[in-house]
Amino acid sequence: MQLDWAETSSRGVEHLRALLRFDTRNPPGNEAPAAQYVADALRASGLEPVILEGAPTRSNVVCRIEGTGEGEPLLLTGHLDVVPVEEQHWELPPFAAQEKGGYLFGRGAIDMKNHVAACLLVMQILAERGIKPRRDVIFAAVADEEEGCTWGSRWLVEEHPELVRAGWMIGEIGGYTLYLNGTKYYPVQVAEKGTTRIRMIARGTPGHGSMPHTDMAMTRLGKALHRIGTTRLPHHVVPPVERFVEILAAHQKRPVKWAMGQLLNPRLAGVLLDRALPGEQAKSLGSLLANTVSATMLSGSSKLNVIPGEASATLDGRTLPGFSGEDLVRELRALVGDLVEFEVLEEAPGLMMEQADSELYRIIGDTLAVHDPDGIPLPMMIPGFTDAQYFSRLGARCYGFSPMQFPEADEVKFTELFHGHNERIHVDGYRWGLRVLWDVVKAFVA
Repeated sequence: MQLDWAETSSRGVEHLRALLRFDTRNPPGNEAPAAQYVADALRASGLEPVILEGAPTRSNVVCRIEGTGEGEPLLLTGHLDVVPVEEQHWELPPFAAQEKGGYLFGRGAIDMKNHVAACLLVMQILAERGIKPRRDVIFAAVADEEEGCTWGSRWLVEEHPELVRAGWMIGEIGGYTLYLNGTKYYPVQVAEKGTTRIRMIARGTPGHGSMPHTDMAMTRLGKALHRIGTTRLPHHVVPPVERFVEILAAHQKRPVKWAMGQLLNPRLAGVLLDRALPGEQAKSLGSLLANTVSATMLSGSSKLNVIPGEASATLDGRTLPGFSGEDLVRELRALVGDLVEFEVLEEAPGLMMEQADSELYRIIGDTLAVHDPDGIPLPMMIPGFTDAQYFSRLGARCYGFSPMQFPEADEVKFTELFHGHNERIHVDGYRWGLRVLWDVVKAFVA
């Protein structure tokens, strides 16, 4: 018997609406009520989820549907926490799950309670229709992704690996409509940059604030920050970005086609990014063609009238797959010389998955072709990190695919919805995505 997709998709929207009403801002977190909702919905469909807390109120839900063992398990995953909000800048309350103009507003509508609700619906369909998959299907709704995964995917991988070990994973961020000069693409995340937290330290001669001099730590730090903030780090092209640019360019007309292709040319890429491309495109593409750092925190004297002997900045570094934190530090040293010292505080490597040779990637592309023949699948690397950085450590091949559509006429800038004001999802576009995700999972496991 065929699914009634009008009714089924309405169920998915209601799951999302319910999850958006839980205030799971991180910090502090408190994913427990949202996790309980997910667990109750799974139990109502005859499944047996478990709730695991790495710390009080930092709840994770894990549920498994056993298969026949014909393939490696598939993990469906999303995080329950969201970033803070500045409520005064929102058109609608961020935790009320209200609709306006065909959009459902709420913190987490894109990042990423939409995918949690979609995966929950997929699990319910599998269970209620009595489908015995050929591989295990695992669902993990996790805590703490927005603050580094300590009490979510990292904790599950380190403390309960037997519950979440899988050969494949579908999580955030891809699957949305990307329009460029009339061409429609569907990015599929196949790679993500690594993270490197760096402390940059400047030393100088301390003294009284009333008597400035030429050897002040703050001045040295400022010079280093200016160089870093106004100079591009070396150009690098990794395979998923090369493929991303090639496919983008292949479906464009001249001169855009030529300009896109030249982004892979180290002699011309910087000029194009600085002078030819719109700011948002230059920012996004530039982050994929180099290791990057952003200064996010500063520290100096503890007293207004004391010139410190030491000043420091914390740098949020993002490294391309195949590059380490020390590689990034070498590039920074070449830029600033002996003005400062560098200390790597923490790092996690970038990820790079299989693409066209992967069974799951092929199924995603084939399914998109059925539901939107005009859309072009596009392998993508993101400049941030996701829970994939930990689930991959247990052997999962991780893909970001949370399908949804936005009307081209609305000119929604998808990347600005992440952590931005008025985060929202197009309701009909989300209904479309629920069916696409179901068809992908069904083809892969059933």
